[in-house]
Amino acid sequence: MKRLYHQFYLTMVASLVAVVLSAGALWRFAPSETPSDQAFEMAGALVAAQLAPVDADKPKQQQAIERLHERLHVDLGLFDSDRRPVAAVGRPVPTPPARRETGGWLYGGGGGPAWAIRLPDSRWVVARPPPRERRSVLGVIGFLGAIALVVAICAYPLVRRLTRRLERLQAGVESLGAGDLSARVSVEGKDEVARLAESFNRAAARIEALVGAHKMLLANTSHELRTPLSRIRLGIELLKETGDPKRKAELERDIAELDGLIEQILLSSRLDAAKGTDTLEEVDLLALAAEEAARYEECNVTGQPVIVRGDRGLLQRMVRNLVDNGQRHGIAPIEVEVRPGPGQAVVTVSDHGPGIAASERESIFLPFHRAVGTKTAAGSGLGLTLVRQIARQHGGDAIWAGTSDRSSSIRVTIPCKASRAQEGSES
Repeated sequence: MKRLYHQFYLTMVASLVAVVLSAGALWRFAPSETPSDQAFEMAGALVAAQLAPVDADKPKQQQAIERLHERLHVDLGLFDSDRRPVAAVGRPVPTPPARRETGGWLYGGGGGPAWAIRLPDSRWVVARPPPRERRSVLGVIGFLGAIALVVAICAYPLVRRLTRRLERLQAGVESLGAGDLSARVSVEGKDEVARLAESFNRAAARIEALVGAHKMLLANTSHELRTPLSRIRLGIELLKETGDPKRKAELERDIAELDGLIEQILLSSRLDAAKGTDTLEEVDLLALAAEEAARYEECNVTGQPVIVRGDRGLLQRMVRNLVDNGQRHGIAPIEVEVRPGPGQAVVTVSDHGPGIAASERESIFLPFHRAVGTKTAAGSGLGLTLVRQIARQHGGDAIWAGTSDRSSSIRVTIPCKASRAQEGSES
């Protein structure tokens, strides 16, 4: 039962089945008959006994009623067609109302309900069980109470189990809201509450990962900003004394480095918070790669035109960071290849460097990761982190794609529609 309404429904059905079985057992094994059964039995007995005819004198009709009373042990009254009493035995019974034309239950008279039977000769016989037999109504009340008790007993475990799980979920939400990012709730069952608990755990894990990533980013940022700031501070002091143009140029480079790092941090934070790209336009990745490669020496671009829809500025940043990474940590020349794939555009940036160890292939996309075996000892900053963020922002991904022929290579895939050239080659 994966749905709560299935559990509620089957619980109620099981309760009703139990009630029906109990009612059948009570009906089958009850120690005394009901007033309606006695009335039907009396009707059969009256027909079989052939009461005295309608024109018989009252003593004979009285004797017949008394014989039925001795047999059935009920209060009896015989009335003519005009509802006038003819004979009676036992406690007084109500008179059949003038508006009644058929037999049925009679109420009133202070003695409890009675059963009126109309005879073929238009006379009436009214029967009513004595008080000790009418006490069976209390049994009906007890039976209805038993029904309520059965339903309550069957429904309580399910309702308590449900509310207990909701209480645990509420406690987990309160713990998370109080700052305990490791708060999780146990997942029990496969219904809506279980799926809600799974969603809460996923959301809590995502929040914990984001907060941890931001803490790491802030820690690494403070470390990375300290180096250019120290150089700028020292350069300013020296510039005051010497006025060296070379020192001034170094200061400008340090300021540009610091400005670029701050820009990357802000862009990374914006991409973390955004759910999708704000600006969508058609971008030719081959033309964009050629435009960015022209800014570098020893950088070649090959491939086929591929059109994707995305943010042109972010895609430019992605290609620029890939080429920058090759220039700083690889060996020239840098080769950029753009080609169409099955429903996606593939951008591969390679250099002639030695590559990295297999254990580093995911770590290089982390903020400020320092890869072992790179050309420079400087940290990689946020370059490749932004590459993967931008690719995923456009529905794609970025991976290390080094092979034996080209050991230093990074591949980015972005979903796109098939280009006309590709459609023509396939046809």
